[in-house]
Order: sequence, then structure tokens, then C-alpha cells
Amino acid sequence: MERYDFGEIEAKWQKHWEDSKLFKTTEEEGKKKYYLLEMFPYPSGKLHMGHVRNYSIGDVATRYLKMNGYNVLHPMGWDSFGLPAENAAIKHGIHPNVWTWENIAEMRNQLKQLGLSYDWDREVATCHPDYYKWMQWIFIQFFEKGLAYKKKNPVNWCPSCQTVLANEQVVDGACERCSTPVGKKDLDQWYLKITDYADRLLTDIDRLEGWPNKVKVMQKNWIGKSVGGEVDFTIEGFDKTLKIFTTRPDTLFGVTYMVLAPEHPYVKELIAGTEYEAAVNEFLNKLQYMTDIERTATTLEKDGIFIGRYAVNPLNGKKVPVYIANYVLMDYGTGAIMAVPAHDQRDFDFAKKYNLDIIPVVDPKNPEIDINNLKEAFEADGTMINSGQFDGMDVETAKEQIVAFLEEKNIGTKSVNFRLRDWLISRQRYWGCPIPMVWCDHCGWVPEKMENLPVLLPTDVVFTGKGESPLTTSPTFMDTTCPKCGGKATRETDTMDTFLDSSWYFLKYTDAKNMERIWDQKKADYWMPVDQYIGGVEHAILHLLYARFFTKFLYDIGFSAADEPFTNLLTQGMVLKDGTKMSKSKGNVVSPEEIISKYGADTARLFILFASPPEKELEWSDAGVEGSYRFLNRVHRLVFELNDKLKDVTASRQAVSAEDKKLNYAMNATIKKVSEDVGGRFNFNTAISSIMELVNEIYRYKETETLNLGLLKAAVENLILILSPFTPHICEEMWEFTGHSGTVYLENWPEYDEAALVKDAVEIVIQFNGKLKDKIEVPNGLSKEQLQETVMDSDKVKALLAGKEIVKIVAVPNKLINIVVK
Repeated sequence: MERYDFGEIEAKWQKHWEDSKLFKTTEEEGKKKYYLLEMFPYPSGKLHMGHVRNYSIGDVATRYLKMNGYNVLHPMGWDSFGLPAENAAIKHGIHPNVWTWENIAEMRNQLKQLGLSYDWDREVATCHPDYYKWMQWIFIQFFEKGLAYKKKNPVNWCPSCQTVLANEQVVDGACERCSTPVGKKDLDQWYLKITDYADRLLTDIDRLEGWPNKVKVMQKNWIGKSVGGEVDFTIEGFDKTLKIFTTRPDTLFGVTYMVLAPEHPYVKELIAGTEYEAAVNEFLNKLQYMTDIERTATTLEKDGIFIGRYAVNPLNGKKVPVYIANYVLMDYGTGAIMAVPAHDQRDFDFAKKYNLDIIPVVDPKNPEIDINNLKEAFEADGTMINSGQFDGMDVETAKEQIVAFLEEKNIGTKSVNFRLRDWLISRQRYWGCPIPMVWCDHCGWVPEKMENLPVLLPTDVVFTGKGESPLTTSPTFMDTTCPKCGGKATRETDTMDTFLDSSWYFLKYTDAKNMERIWDQKKADYWMPVDQYIGGVEHAILHLLYARFFTKFLYDIGFSAADEPFTNLLTQGMVLKDGTKMSKSKGNVVSPEEIISKYGADTARLFILFASPPEKELEWSDAGVEGSYRFLNRVHRLVFELNDKLKDVTASRQAVSAEDKKLNYAMNATIKKVSEDVGGRFNFNTAISSIMELVNEIYRYKETETLNLGLLKAAVENLILILSPFTPHICEEMWEFTGHSGTVYLENWPEYDEAALVKDAVEIVIQFNGKLKDKIEVPNGLSKEQLQETVMDSDKVKALLAGKEIVKIVAVPNKLINIVVK
């Protein structure tokens, strides 16, 4: 028998697949298509076990679908712009371009070593000019449609990385990458008006039936639609109106103070030249080192300062003090709130701390709540009190009546607000897509001409990690002419947030090498939308939301026939070791290269798919890897041992003897189980378990006295076919060894015979008072009466009944019989 030499086998078949371009995909009209995609990786240089799991899941599904007659698109590429490459340039003196492409080459080789069925002819890298040319083209479309704009805003700023950070990139007040404390800085930044799509992005979540509910809930909460009213407050001695948004206009009579966000544009005007100016500025300086996430945390101690001004309640004319406080953000609503301490816990805590009035405006009719001596805020649901002409109304009626009154008096209006803010896309870094905009003193901001795209990243830059963007150090890049008037102009030196690059790559895959157009519309329409998308749940909000936004925009301008990018979404669980996520800092990383060199890629794939359902966390187990390796050796040994007996035999599913029927049942039941688990539910672990049971049955059957060689050959061949999506190399080798030409990848998936799944005999459980006492085989399909008669005639049952009185008998055909005795 030949030894299972995984190294030789895997190298042989990987070369065959590449030489024959086996996985190359083209459009085939009239053939059912399936677009399967895993989230493309950042080229860090090394795959980790999370990658192996993610890509193995997609590869199994791809191979299964291909064998079931689908025209499957399964591409791969690189999300290759980003800060790590630039940091490497600073640290090691290597250009980001060199660092990135070296890593891509290494990771591409690692992916091929796993035997993944990618169409490498469609490979894209976001840092390649052929790709970012079209990223710039898309940005210009946004600009021309009025959806890209520049404005000055306070932003999270890392003084070490010298770049803007999103809220999610700030952890415990520090930069997630370098751990430097993050502050605030006013910068002119480019934004995309994702808020114009907020309502559609929210409403269409309900169409995403193939998405996990947890992801849909996360997106709904992130978009955060609130229906309420905008109300105009005047400020004594100030000629501007203070506009607030509230979801509870019915509580207006309970307002006892106002709060402005520290960044509110009125603050500086309101304190200028007053006795409060110095103290307020000191307070503002302290807050600049707090992130928005910290400021909105429920555990945050509410802190504020009176600014010496009073606002006037438009409903009752009451004057209330104006504060600034750490718990109000400029980015939500209008950056100003009316505070109703009786009915909002944050406001209640603040009011208690600063000895401000607390006025309930709703009677909850709850004897446990003393509205005249509140210990905490309570939900404003009940009957209106302390609210003038609206007293006695229920809350919902009061909301409508008060908004109508505000509109009638022209001091407010019904309004819808979203938590979602416009997308800040500027980054003060080099290794990103240049924003294709030019500043002209005469024309303002002008987009680069289409024929001049891409705006290339210059090579004459200096990497110091300090100061402004490295692009400002390149005179060849900075100085240009205005595309509109031809006068002197300068280029934008910010680059784009890398989330833009990954917001449309799935569309570019449909026509990856088209340099004349962003893509051929017929090809994009053929493949889109992506039928199955696979990736980590950590991308639930940003990447997945941005991808939906881009797709809807491209749909609106006629470049996508789909207005949602992903029909189905699978969020795979993390790979853990010793109960925690693998990480270098914890010293619990297992290298895929180490596993492949010791056990082979097929073993790595089999273990990672067998150890846990895809959506669950997976605990790494060295023993589990060993077990998977032993199983493949066992299969290899079985096939090679039987080959001499079976090589001249024609496969047949004809089963004659009882032993034949057991094998035939196991074979057909396994085909059915694997088909359902892989094709419908992605339950790979249970599919593999059923294959292991079939292997046991074949081993058992081959030792029987009279062998049905045709049936045995059918079982072995079908075993190879249904195992091949999981462990393709060894299955290709066994398929070839058993006399087949061509590749198992192009074989048809086996069908199962329903008739073979009907057993002549079934095992029945016998219980006494619900406790197992025996098991017996009985003919399949007995009625309740026949089953009871057969069981009661058993000698063992008769013995168990001796001296006992039967209370009742419960018979479940083909399953069990329970005899209740006393």
C-alpha cells in the first residue's frame, strides 16, 4: 500500500489545478450562477487560523456548488492600502509599495497551499493603480452628485500616527494601533453624505432575509432613526436661536436646564468677554482628550459647567440655565439638548450633582413612584401633569398636540433624526488612494479630469511618521494646474479611508481586468448580487454598511443592477486557543504553515471545519488535528487496500443481502446528510461526522463473508466525491488511483436514492416507566398495535413484567415503546 504522502500529493494537484486553470470562471448565459465571496484580507504577510477557517468554509461551498452544476464565481484579492505598510516604511526604511507586494506574494502562495479554488485571473489589489483609478472615479461621481463635500470639524486625532481616527479606532482613550492618548483637532475633512441614504439603508435591512439577525439589529441601532420634534429656544441677550431635537416633545414643560455640546459653535460666542470665559475654556481643554465613546458611556460621571447664560422655554416662558457637559455630542441631533431630569437618568444625575430643579410632567399612576420625591428618573408614560393646557392628556396624544402647537406658533416642527453621521473619509497618510481633487484659488475645489486618472501616489516622499501627510513633501505631486481654468493649483494631500476601497471590490471582481470602464455592465449584471458573503461579525457595522451604501449609490447612477450587495451573509466565529483569541501578544498563536508542513493542508481544512459549526467560536485542539490526520490516513488506507479488488468492477447500487442493505443505507443516508448540511445549512461539522460514520460502515462491510463488489465500489467512489470539497488534494489522488481520468472537481455530485433509506428492520427502544430497559429489532412500519404485540411477546419483556401491574402502554411506531407499571 502506498503511504499517504500529503506533501507530494498536495504539491502535485496544486500544480495541476494552476497549469490547467481549473478554477477560471466565465459568464455562461442560461447556466445558474452563484457568486460566493469571502472578505478579502489585508496583506500582513502571514495567514492566521481565522483566515484558514474563513476561506475553507467558502471553498467547501464553492466545490459543492460546482459539482451541483452551478457556474460559480469565487475570486480573491487584497485590501492592501493602510497604515501598517506606512508604519513599516518608517520603522524599516522600506517603501510601502515594496512591503505590500512582498506580503501579497507570500500570502497568495499560502492560499494556494491550502488548495483554495480561486479564480486568480480576477485578482485585485486596492493599492494597484488599475484599481484605485476607479476608486477615484467613484469619488468624483459622489462629488458631482453633491454627496462628497469638505468641511471643518473637530476630529479624533492621534498625535503619534498623525492621522484622524474613527471613534471605533479609539480604545480606552488611546489610538488602537500605537496606544498614544487621542485628542481633538479641528481639520478640514472630506465627507460622504451617507446620511442621505440613512432611511433606505434602514428600511431595506428588512429585505436581508439571509443575514444573521444580530447583524441586522446592529445596523439598525447604528443608523438609529428617531422620530420627534425640533424646537427653537431663545437665549437671553443673544440674537441666534438655539435649535434642539427631542423624541419627547411631551416633556417640554419639564425642562429645567439646557446643555450644549462642548464643540457647539455657539459656545465661544456665548462666553466671549464674560467672567465665565476662562473657566469654560479650561473645561473645554480637558474634554478634548475624551473620545465620543467615552463621553456617551453609561458609567461616565456626568460633568459640566454653567456658561452664564439662560435659555427661554418657548411653551411657558421659563428661564433655564445653559451648561456645557461631557455627555452631549455635537454629532447627534443639533448638538444641544433640553434636559428633563425627572424622565432621563443622565439628566437626573446631572441635576442632582449641580442642584438643579427636577419637575415631573407625567403621572405614571404607579404607587411605587413618589413623583414629589424622586430617587431616580422614571419613564414618562402616563398622564400629563405640570404641563399647562396639556394636563390630563395621555402621553401619545400630548406629543401630537404639542408638536402641532409648536408648528402653529412657528417655534418648532415635527422631525426625524438619525444617529448615523456623514462618513469622514479623509486620512493624513500616504499609503491610501489619493483624493482626486484640486484646489484652485479661482475655481475652488475641482475634480481631476477623467482622462487624467489615476492620480498616482508619488514616489518622492519622506516618511517620518510626524507632521502632515507625507504627500505634502512631494513637490511633483502638490503642484498642478486647475482642470477647469488651467491656472496654478494644488492637489488634495489627504488620502481616502481604506473602507472606501472595500466598499465595492465585489463589483470589480465581475470584470476585474477591464481598464477602459469600471466594468462591463452585462458582466456585473450577470454575477451580482453576491449570493453568499462570508466574514467576521466585527465588520457588521462599518464595512457591511458602507458596502450597502456604495451599492445603492452605484445602482442610482446606473452602474449596478443590484441595490443590495449580499443576499446571504455568514459571520464565522473566532478561532480560540486556551479560551482566548489567538494573538502574538498572548503567545497562543498556531501557525497555518506549521500545521500544513506537519500534517498537510487537507488535515488543516478538515479539522477547522469539523471542530465547530462555522458561526460558533472554535477552540483549537492539537488532539483534534491529530484525529483529523488519522482519519485521512484511514480513508487513504481503505481506498488503496480495496483498489485491487475493485479496479475491474463496475459500480452498482444493487443491494441483495441484509449486509448489502446496511451499506447501501449508510451510503445514501450520508449523501443526503452531506447534501443538506453543505448545500442548505453550512453545517460542515455534522456533514463530516456523517462521512466518518460511512467510513466506519465500509470498514465493517469489507470484512463480511460475501462482498457485493459493485456496491462496495459505489460506496468508495461516493465517499471520495462527498469528501472532496473538504479535503480536495487527497480526494483527487484517490480518484485518479481508482482509475478515473480528469478531476473530481468537475464530477457531478452524487444523488441519493430515497428507496434505499427505507429500512427492512428498525431498532426499537423499550422503556419501563420512562427508563431504558432493552432494544430490539422489529420489522419496519409496524402499527402501534403490531409493535405492542411484538414487544409484549418478547421473553425479556415478559420477565421484566413478572409481578408488576401494567398501568398503560405508549407505543411510538419505529421509535419506542414505554410500559408504565406499578
